[in-house]
Amino acid sequence: MSHLSQEELVKQWESEQASLRQLMVEEDTEDWQRSPDFTGLERVGGVDLSFVKGDDVNACAQLVVLSYPDLELLYEDSQMVTLTAPYIAGFLAFRETPYLLEALQRLEKTQPNLLPQVVLVDGNGLFHYREFGLACHLGVLSGLPCVGVAKNLLQVQGVTKSQQHQLQIASLQKGGDSFPLTAASGKVLGKALRSSDSSTKPVYVSTGHRISLETALRLTHTCCRYRVPEPIRQADMRSREYLRVHFPAAADT
Repeated sequence: MSHLSQEELVKQWESEQASLRQLMVEEDTEDWQRSPDFTGLERVGGVDLSFVKGDDVNACAQLVVLSYPDLELLYEDSQMVTLTAPYIAGFLAFRETPYLLEALQRLEKTQPNLLPQVVLVDGNGLFHYREFGLACHLGVLSGLPCVGVAKNLLQVQGVTKSQQHQLQIASLQKGGDSFPLTAASGKVLGKALRSSDSSTKPVYVSTGHRISLETALRLTHTCCRYRVPEPIRQADMRSREYLRVHFPAAADT
């Protein structure tokens, strides 16, 4: 990749995103997704990358699998990785997906009975510049249902941190309340979700692959003990703990 200029790389990645976008499925494909209480869902995955402090290349790629609905840990995989692709806004997936995909493939090879039936991704899905964020990328390449859950609002396609957006957040009265993230085109790209009664700051949920937005929203809410859904929260905590143990000099203060 290094022999390409950034402009050439962007063109190549845009082309790859467009091709993969054609394979994305925005509807429910599994029986458990259509069940009011997700009957048949037993394993929910969470993925995250945590970087060594002050280093944007070396990171811990983390996969956890939790039981559902109890959200107890069934499996975890922490792997140090060195990212080779540059960071370019809107193309995060090209930096991170290979290592998250490898974690899923390791699990499928060694303990296929623990492979998650759905993966919650710390990042966006359809709510993206070109409607193909990290959760879509990982979903299409892994073949697994994926949900994007972002902690911060991506200001994209006419969705901004406007006064109206702040008023909409204030109108969320209890855990489970949400409002749509509507692009300038009129298309709903995701939803802002108040994930728990105690958390007033929403998370931003969007379809990744093989799941509808309403199902993704409902599932995310049922996975929340706190603001961030438990599979992502556990992945984040365990990757940070791994870095604290193995890189104490660079640990977060």
